[in-house]
Amino acid sequence: MALNAFFARLFGSNAKDGGDEDEEEKEEELVEEKPEDVPSGPSEEDILATELHLPSDNALLNLWELHKMQSGWIPVPMLRLTGPPDDLLIVPPEKLGQELQRLQTALTASANQRIKQTVPKSEEDPVPDTDALPTVFMTGDQMAAWIFIYPPTGEGKHVDREMINKVLSENNINFGIDEASLNEIPEEHDRYFRLIFAAKGQAPQHGKDGNIVDLFSRKVEREVAVDEFNQVDYTSLNLVQNVEQGATICHIILPTEGTPGKTVQSKEVSAKNGRSAFVPKGRNTEVSEDGTKLVATRAGHVEFSGRTFQVKPLLDIKGNVDYSVGNINFLGDVHIHGDVCSGFNVRATGSITVDGVVEASNLEAGGDLVMAKGVLGNNQAVITAHRTIYAKYLENCRVHAREDLQTDCIVNCDVYSDGSVTVRSGRGTIIGGCVRAANQVSASVVGSRAERLTVIVLGGQPCEDLEKEMLRQEIREMEEEFEKTERQPNSPAKVSRLSTLRMKLSVNRQKLDQFEREASQLLMVPPEEIHNMRLTCGVLYAGTEVRIGMAKMKVKDETRQCTVRLIDGQVCFV
Repeated sequence: MALNAFFARLFGSNAKDGGDEDEEEKEEELVEEKPEDVPSGPSEEDILATELHLPSDNALLNLWELHKMQSGWIPVPMLRLTGPPDDLLIVPPEKLGQELQRLQTALTASANQRIKQTVPKSEEDPVPDTDALPTVFMTGDQMAAWIFIYPPTGEGKHVDREMINKVLSENNINFGIDEASLNEIPEEHDRYFRLIFAAKGQAPQHGKDGNIVDLFSRKVEREVAVDEFNQVDYTSLNLVQNVEQGATICHIILPTEGTPGKTVQSKEVSAKNGRSAFVPKGRNTEVSEDGTKLVATRAGHVEFSGRTFQVKPLLDIKGNVDYSVGNINFLGDVHIHGDVCSGFNVRATGSITVDGVVEASNLEAGGDLVMAKGVLGNNQAVITAHRTIYAKYLENCRVHAREDLQTDCIVNCDVYSDGSVTVRSGRGTIIGGCVRAANQVSASVVGSRAERLTVIVLGGQPCEDLEKEMLRQEIREMEEEFEKTERQPNSPAKVSRLSTLRMKLSVNRQKLDQFEREASQLLMVPPEEIHNMRLTCGVLYAGTEVRIGMAKMKVKDETRQCTVRLIDGQVCFV
């Protein structure tokens, strides 16, 4: 009774004896009450993560216990850093732990101060009449603020809006104030010992980074599509991306500027501007005046090289390469809509596309080489590509592919490929001649029923090996010519010729030395590369010879669905 009287003096309440039991029943009832409809929004776990749990001996809980014993039942302190209904999780998760620690420090300090001001040291001391005390807690970035209110003691006044306005003013909080929420505080029965949302700042809107929207592919896929009839349309490989002068290659999305934000104290929060995208401007391209497009400055073929788009000039031949056109030597890509007639040469630093037939002529492409209707070489055509070769068929010609070779049929050809040779579509046959590939050869049929000699050589670098051998032959011929020239009578012509031959010999010998040094580095072939060297075919006829490295095997019987590899130094079926 005496203790209750002391609490009555402290908080100025009319609580009656025995109220504790009634209020404990009320607490149990409230605990059992559950909302029927759970609104959509943040999960309960997310909301609970915003709550501060104080240790049992904290000064704030001591004050709450005193108020509870004096006034009967009151809710436990609700200390959640939640915002308005439209933004409950107002504090970012990565900052929540830090802000809860700051909140505990601030509440503990204010509670200790409140105890000194309101709790007498003994029962004989008079209880001071103190008004309710609103306090303010702001996040470290001053983007949100809450009000926490201590109840009055003695005959002190309960909280009103004037007290709230005063504490907001003292803390310079004048932006984003939740007026509706603060107006309801004086009328709420649970206004004390609760963290009440008060104000929300305006977050800065950072600018968006610029970006590039490509209208042309940066990587041209070189896949050969085979239809249901096992045929390949070599006219539809689409390896050349043509563009007209002034056409757009890619759109440039410009960055946006950021919009500054405001704290609850009306301080400006700076915003970052978006960063400009890297513009892939290359040769024969330019950026439009408004900076929103990359356009071609000339007609040609679009190619992405390294980090930039480039427009390579495209030579478009509407008909045949014949006497009306002559030989072609072009710095760019070449598209021939007709045939390449016998006796003519076509060379290009880029890719070459021939829609018609290639006859006994020489073609050399710095990129890919596409021959939609194949080659009738008459044992005179030399076909060279520094990347991949695609052809409908190859007959009686010599072929050099620095990468891969894809065709429907190879008949009596000398083929050199530093990659793989695939002859699976259409007839899928390799008959006669010699096919050399660094990695593997895959065909439907190899050889013929008549046991025509067909040689498959795997391993090494066939194109480089051929080039090295041709260089040796050229050096031998030049040395012979040099000796013949030395035996001639002295004359200005002899001196000039010897000087020219001496210079060419020196250059070629340096090239050969370079080849030899590179070859010595490739002598030790990794086991995984040896494992990949193989001949795979549906039918392998007798008369076919398979060589892998220094080993070879002569096929004596027709074999179907087979793979030939090098195992323990022997060429054999697996």
